[in-house]
Amino acid sequence: MKNILLALLLAVATPMAGAAGVTLRMDRFPEERVRDPAALQNGARLFANYCLGCHSAAMMRWNKLRDIGLDDRQIRDFLIFGNQKVGDTMTIAMTPKDAKLWFGKQPPDLSVIARARTSFDYSGPDYLYTLLRGYYRDASSPTGWNNIAYPSIAMPHVLWERQGPREVTIERVAHGEKGAVKTVTVYDASGQAEVTTTALPGKPDENITVSVRPADPALARQFDSEVADLVAFLVFMTDPSGAARVRIGVWVMLFLFLFAALAWWLNRAYWKDVK
Repeated sequence: MKNILLALLLAVATPMAGAAGVTLRMDRFPEERVRDPAALQNGARLFANYCLGCHSAAMMRWNKLRDIGLDDRQIRDFLIFGNQKVGDTMTIAMTPKDAKLWFGKQPPDLSVIARARTSFDYSGPDYLYTLLRGYYRDASSPTGWNNIAYPSIAMPHVLWERQGPREVTIERVAHGEKGAVKTVTVYDASGQAEVTTTALPGKPDENITVSVRPADPALARQFDSEVADLVAFLVFMTDPSGAARVRIGVWVMLFLFLFAALAWWLNRAYWKDVK
């Protein structure tokens, strides 16, 4: 079943920062997933079911999924909803006019989102991996959700059933007019917050740390794995021919190495009697 709530997130997302610009450290995306066809196929399934309701991928064609091991029948029967063909681009039925009316702006196209979210501070895959796993309940938010990587996020957590409830603790050390202060905010599974503030001596470094206690650790681990697959597919969409280029590049380098060795041997043979 398609989920059409994933609309207001990735194009305007920014890292969590304190008053003095302290940036949250992003979690490391497991890059090996990009080279795992099973992970990419699962990511494609999650993308088709949870993202394509609102986000298009207009620079990506369905038939490029052949590169991750899917045939046309599997693409058509399990991933395409509606009357699109395997050779079509990944567009959506929602018009820009309707999107602006319903959401206030058009949801971003996700064709190159993994590259677009890359900055000097973090890679795009790391950011997406942290963002999609960073939701927590917040009763003070209009949607009932918040995000550790993007505070006051407008989009609710569309994958919440897959992640399960959890308690989140956000600890921030910041400098104010009266010195350094540590603020600890604990959000329980229902989104109720408990805040404690403590003055700190000296001038400690400003920082933000986040700890999570899931109600079901096994479910949370499974969710993290699924998000890794989804992000891997987003990375694949950014550069579908990347893996093929790497394979070709290896053969090209081997050929150049062998050709250089042969050229050196021929040069030595031709000029051995020349003084």
